[in-house]
Amino acid sequence: MLLAALVLVALLAPGLGEVRTRLKDASPGWLALAVAFEVLSSLSYVVMFRPVFCSIMRWRSALQLGLSEVGTGSIIPASGAGGIALGAWVLSRAGMPAETIARRSIAFLLLKSSVNFAAVTVVGLLVFLGVLGPPQSVWLTLVPAVLAAAAIALVVLVGRLPAGPPPSADDGRLLRLWRSARAALVTGVAEAGVLLRRHDPLLIIGIVGYWAWDNLALWATFHAVGYTPGASVILLAYLIGQLGGLLPIPGGVGGIDGGLIGTFVVFGAPAAAATAAVLAYRIILFWIPLIMGAMAFFALRRSMARPGGFIPCAE
Repeated sequence: MLLAALVLVALLAPGLGEVRTRLKDASPGWLALAVAFEVLSSLSYVVMFRPVFCSIMRWRSALQLGLSEVGTGSIIPASGAGGIALGAWVLSRAGMPAETIARRSIAFLLLKSSVNFAAVTVVGLLVFLGVLGPPQSVWLTLVPAVLAAAAIALVVLVGRLPAGPPPSADDGRLLRLWRSARAALVTGVAEAGVLLRRHDPLLIIGIVGYWAWDNLALWATFHAVGYTPGASVILLAYLIGQLGGLLPIPGGVGGIDGGLIGTFVVFGAPAAAATAAVLAYRIILFWIPLIMGAMAFFALRRSMARPGGFIPCAE
C-alpha cells in the first residue's frame, strides 16, 4: 500500500510532470530486462543460501526456503533480517539446533553484504584517484571508501573476539540473552570467514550474483527512462541508498527510495530521471521477489506438511 501511495504521488502530484513523462515513455524492453535481472538476483540468493546453511540440502528445499526468505524480505527488508527470521523458524521446526541457525544466519547476512562494502571500498578509491569514472568530490568517493573499509575491518576484528562463557541456568534473562547474542555474533563472523576461505564456487557466484544482478536492474531502469549514470555512480549510490533498507518500513518505502534518489541527485543525475528510474526499480524490486516468494512459500508449506517432504540438513 505504501509503495502504491508513493507511485500515486509521483503520478498525480503537481510539479512532477517530467517524472510522469519519463515513466510514461519508459522503454518496455529495458524494463523487461530489469525484471529479468531481478529474477536472476533472487535466484542467486538461493545459490548463496544453500552452501551457508547446509551444503547437502536438496535444491528443491533450498529453492522453496530461499525464495520464501526473499519474498518476506521484500515486505520487511531490514537488510534481509525479516527473511532470515522466517528461515530460522522453518529450520527450527525442521530440527536444526538454535545455536546453529543463529551462527549461520549471522554468517549469511555478513556474506550477503560483504560484496557491497568491498565494491564501495574499491570503486570509491578508484574514482577518487581518477582511474574510474568522472571526477567526484572526496565526500562521495574517498569518505565512503574509508568508511566501508573500516566497517570490513571492524567485522574481521569481531570474529577474533572470544565467544565468552555460554549461558547458564543461574544467569538472569538479560545476561542469558547477552551471552547468547555475543556467542552467535562472534561465531557467526568467524564462520563467514571459514566459508569464504573454502572458495566454494557456488557461494561466490551467489554472493556476487545477488549484488550484481540487482545493480544491473537499477542500471536497466535508468536506461528505460532515458538517462544512464556511469557505472561508478551506480555502484556507489547503490550502497548509500540501500542503507535506508535498514529501517523496518514495509517494502523499504521511503527509506531506500529517498536514499537512492538523493544520492543520485548529489552525484549529478537530473532529479526527474533519478526519481523515475528509482520508482521503476523499486516497483520491480518489491513485486518480483514477492511474487516468486509467495509461490515458493506455498510450495514450502506443502512440503513441510508431508512426512519427509522438507529435510533441511543431515549434517
